Amino acid sequence: MITAELKRKVRKLKKFENTVRGQNGMGAGVPPVWDRFFDLRDGGSHKSMALHSLSELAAMSRDEYKAVVDEFFARVYYEVYIHNGIIDAPVYDPSLLEQLGLPPISDEAAVKKRFRDLAKKYHPDTGGDAGKFIKLMTVYRELQ
Repeated sequence: MITAELKRKVRKLKKFENTVRGQNGMGAGVPPVWDRFFDLRDGGSHKSMALHSLSELAAMSRDEYKAVVDEFFARVYYEVYIHNGIIDAPVYDPSLLEQLGLPPISDEAAVKKRFRDLAKKYHPDTGGDAGKFIKLMTVYRELQ
């Protein structure tokens, strides 16, 4: 993907988020998801807290880029739903799902299956790591 074209596409995501946030009354008190997701500055020595730099995005395949955009949309809508108090269905915090290695649109069945798999792997009685097991239990409780 050409860098200039990629910058335009990512900036469109920022405009999208601003539109959604504006329509849902999310003011300045709620930090934008875009700022935590993307950094369009070219290389250099700056330290960024963003998940994806421009160079990383440019190196991604089409499917990898699509997965990043899907996760971005899921997080934007999750925050809108939380802000407006409209989460009724089992919609999970994407950052917690990420800790389990699940996509942001995972359902309850996927969460349970992944939890069981990881619990078997990390349980101290089966030779697993107790610290990772405790972290897994904490994440799973937060999802419940």
